[in-house]
Amino acid sequence: MKKHMLKYIASASVHGHALLDRALYLPKAWTDAREHCAHAGVPAAQRLATQPPLAQQRLQRAFEAGVPAAWVTGESVYGDARRRRVGLAEQAHASVMAVSGQEDVWRAGRQHQGKSCLAALATEGWDRLRAGDGAQGPRWYAWRWLPLAAPWPPDWRRWLLVGRRRSEPTALTASGVFAPQETALAHVVRVAGSRWTVARCGAEAKGESGCEHEEGRSWTGWYRQSTLAREA
Repeated sequence: MKKHMLKYIASASVHGHALLDRALYLPKAWTDAREHCAHAGVPAAQRLATQPPLAQQRLQRAFEAGVPAAWVTGESVYGDARRRRVGLAEQAHASVMAVSGQEDVWRAGRQHQGKSCLAALATEGWDRLRAGDGAQGPRWYAWRWLPLAAPWPPDWRRWLLVGRRRSEPTALTASGVFAPQETALAHVVRVAGSRWTVARCGAEAKGESGCEHEEGRSWTGWYRQSTLAREA
């Protein structure tokens, strides 16, 4: 099965990490080619589903199974899906979701494009905090967060979390934060840093499930391989 992408959700904490669920994303070129799908064993009911809905389905399955999750975090392909962020807020799930500079945010009663907020940041007022460990040791970044429009639940808040490396002061990363009002910046930074752990889990699992080098040749073969890898 060429040009597919395997998507995972994982649990990460100070106690360790584990993969929870997976889904195979098939692009429109595949789902429109029903003869190819039938030849590869793709179920007839399988239709195009973009990455954010696939992630939401897997998250919901984890919640329904009783998986403890104090926070939800993800990359910008999920963070830019405003509907998914709103859905987490409606269920009172704290989240730190990466967002691109194209995403709009509300500050001081006005709507701003994310990149304009980043460009206006001063050089002072940053906190140097550790966002977990990477392959080459501790990940130290400078951080700031900006208050955004108030959310619906009382005593909860929204922020735009901004991080930068000392070696690349103009290369800024941003995340939308939804959390209880008393949440500390250092805690939010640790949650944001857990995305590296989740990404590492996914990279390792692709090899275990036979998808790292597009090794899957059929839906049945991929599904069986990934199920065995998950149960191992």
